[in-house]
Amino acid sequence: MMIDLIKLDTEKNNHRTIDIDAVSTEEILRKINNEDKTVASIVEESIGDISNLVEQIVTRMKVGGRLFYIGAGTSGRLGVLDAAECPPTYGVDKGLVVGVMAGGDNAMFTAQEGAEDSLELAAKDLAYYHLSEKDTVIGLAASGRTPYVLGGLRYARQVGALTGTISCVKNAEISEVADYPIEAVTGAEAIMGSTRMKAGTAQKLILNMISTSVMIKLGKVYQNYMVDVKPTNKKLVVRSKNMIRTLTGVDEERAEQLYEASGHNVKKALVMEIMNVDKETAEGALINGDGHIKRAIQYLGGDV
Repeated sequence: MMIDLIKLDTEKNNHRTIDIDAVSTEEILRKINNEDKTVASIVEESIGDISNLVEQIVTRMKVGGRLFYIGAGTSGRLGVLDAAECPPTYGVDKGLVVGVMAGGDNAMFTAQEGAEDSLELAAKDLAYYHLSEKDTVIGLAASGRTPYVLGGLRYARQVGALTGTISCVKNAEISEVADYPIEAVTGAEAIMGSTRMKAGTAQKLILNMISTSVMIKLGKVYQNYMVDVKPTNKKLVVRSKNMIRTLTGVDEERAEQLYEASGHNVKKALVMEIMNVDKETAEGALINGDGHIKRAIQYLGGDV
């Protein structure tokens, strides 16, 4: 049976860019930019839905759950990208946030378009990770109907995992199999059907919001600094020491001492200096504070 794509919001024709092939380069760019300007306000309308999903993810992560993104094409690549950024940014294990893409790793660089049409493939991909009821699976599909995503979400529900979705159409098919659906309806693209544009931007914004807010709730951020960063290269070592200096007011020499004494751990270094305690005491306070620096300080009798 032929798929009636024209009914999808993402497949409609955009009357504002009907002449985009006949205008100057600058005007092409202005037309694209004008379309892009609408995305953030559209995403804003979904903040309540995003918030509800984040709260559920955090609850599961605190008891050992993981977060999986599943998708195909641009949507899948965006999920892989967001997952890949979590370990270096927030110091989490690479298995905590996982991007699963139709067609496997090769699809990240070379389109494997046929893979998205399988209802069974995502179940096999998720089963590889021993998906459980503690986990969360977020299906990404701009069109809201990708078979690979539908199959993965159905499998996730079978094993009792929490399910969420991010689509860019009203009444998306994938929303029907999600506990927490998010629909950011970005409308007709500047180039008809090119959902790597506004729809992709909306998905990227929402993924940023989800992963960032989850990490904040897990204690990976102090004030607005990513204090659980892993100093795996020279730039991140310098950033770690600068955070210690900035957040405690110490000089460069003292920051270096704290960095070394803490075992290259910014969070421990901050608690050590702020509360004038040793590494072991700071470590214990952070455990009691569920990884949050402010809670650790309060645990040690300090003010925040």
